[in-house]
Amino acid sequence: MAGKKQFDMDTALDAAMIQFWRDGYADTSLGDLSRATGLNRSSIYSSLGDKDTLFLRCLDLYAARYGAKYDAALSCAASEPVAAVRAFFDVTLERIADPELPDGCLIAQSAMAIPVLSPSVAAHAKQALGFQRLRLRAALKAGRLADQDAEDFAVHAAAVNQSLAVMSRAGASPAQLLAIVGVTVDALSQTRRSGQRTATQES
Repeated sequence: MAGKKQFDMDTALDAAMIQFWRDGYADTSLGDLSRATGLNRSSIYSSLGDKDTLFLRCLDLYAARYGAKYDAALSCAASEPVAAVRAFFDVTLERIADPELPDGCLIAQSAMAIPVLSPSVAAHAKQALGFQRLRLRAALKAGRLADQDAEDFAVHAAAVNQSLAVMSRAGASPAQLLAIVGVTVDALSQTRRSGQRTATQES
């Protein structure tokens, strides 16, 4: 029975994450969470916590689930940094294209909702957003980009990645999203080639 309960709680947490993702923190009520999870309010409190605690757990679940996918995409960055960044964006584009998932990005939505979040939840949302930049920066440095180039492209790519989610929610087409990704990936490729020529000339 303990195993079944854990499975049920995992399923409920996933359902709560989808609810927050679809409607946002401010527009999700305990009634919405009760309907989404199939749990009454007292069970939500006892098993998943209050609204803020549950939202934090959902943010962590989302960050872990897609963070693992982003890490896998960037795993070839040391040898193929441009391909790795393209694969990074592919994770986002595939998530956006999945009809079973809400539009947008839970982390991006949370960042935009920071003014109405409690200080602890707002800090958690900022931290989750920052992980993307750190992940990208580490990958680009592994791909032998200069420190400043790695930092600049990490900031830019993280911003583009969040904008894809926002634009998809606003109705941008798959072709438009691909074009945005293409500009960023091409710019990275050109910067890398330029850096390699400079290094060759200096040697």
